Amino acid sequence: MVSAELAISIGAMIGATLRPQPRERVHGGSINECYRWETDAGAIFVKVAPVRNIEMFAAEAAGLEELRRANAVRVPRVLGVGHGSQLDQARAWLALEWIQTGPATVTTDVTLGELLAKQHRATQTSFGWCRDNTIGSTPQLNAECPDWITFYGDLRLRYQLDLAAKNGFNGRLQDRGATLLDCLPHFFRTRKPTPSLLHGDLWGGNRLTDDNGQPVIFDPAVYYGDREADIAMTHLFGGYGKDFYAAYEAAWPRDPGHEIRADLYNLYHVLNHLNLFGGGYLRQAAGMIDRLLAAAGR
Repeated sequence: MVSAELAISIGAMIGATLRPQPRERVHGGSINECYRWETDAGAIFVKVAPVRNIEMFAAEAAGLEELRRANAVRVPRVLGVGHGSQLDQARAWLALEWIQTGPATVTTDVTLGELLAKQHRATQTSFGWCRDNTIGSTPQLNAECPDWITFYGDLRLRYQLDLAAKNGFNGRLQDRGATLLDCLPHFFRTRKPTPSLLHGDLWGGNRLTDDNGQPVIFDPAVYYGDREADIAMTHLFGGYGKDFYAAYEAAWPRDPGHEIRADLYNLYHVLNHLNLFGGGYLRQAAGMIDRLLAAAGR
C-alpha cells in the first residue's frame, strides 16, 4: 500500500490534487508497481518503485519524450518524475497520462506499421543515445559510436555475454559467443544501417490500442540503432499480425538478409532474459548462436 504522502508529492509536482490512495493496481510489468490514480483533472498512470530506481524512471521519461518528438506512433505523455515527500523518501514515481484502451482492428495494425516506419526515419549521426537506460532492469549502455558493428558488438552482445559469465554461464556459450562477435561483419557485407530512433523493447506487451483505435507504444528502451532490431523484437514473443508487417514493408522495405539478422538482434534480448531469469533461456541463446554461426560459415 502506498502512502497518502506520496499522493501529495506527486500532486505538487504535476499540479493536480490526487486522492490519498490510487483507485486500483494495474498491469505494468514485473519490475514496478503500477496504479490508476484519480486526480481532480482525471485519471493518471503512476509507476512506483524503490527510490534507487529514480534514474530508471528519468531515463524512461526521456525516452518517451524522444519518441514523442518523432511525431509518429503515439506514446503516453509524461507528467512528471520524482520521489516521495520527507515521510516517504523510499519511493520513486513516474506519472504518465492515462490512456483508455479500446479494441484493436486491422486498421490499428496497419497504422502501427506505417507510423513505426515514420519513427525509424528519425535519425542522428551516431548509434546510441545521449544517456544510458535499462532493458528490463538490466543497465543498457548507449555511449554514442559512429560504427554499428562496434556499437552492437560491444554494448549489446558482449555486455550481455560478460553478464552471463558473471552469472555462471560459461563454457560453450562464451566460446561460441566470442566466435560470433569475431564474425559480426559477415552479417553486414551488403548493408550499412543508419541510426534510426528505436523503441528498443517492442515486444507485444509494450503496445496497446487507445479508445479511438489508434496504436500506442510504451515502456521504451530508446536508442538510435538499426531499425531491423525493432522489427525483430516484434517476432520474439508474438503479438503482431501480418497487416502490421505488410504495412511496414510497404512504407519502408527491409533489406535482404533481415531474417537471419533478426536472430542476431533477438539474441540480445534472449541473453538479457538469461541474465534476469536464469537458465531456462540458455538453450535458446545457444541455439541462436549456433544458427548465426552456421549462416556465417562457422
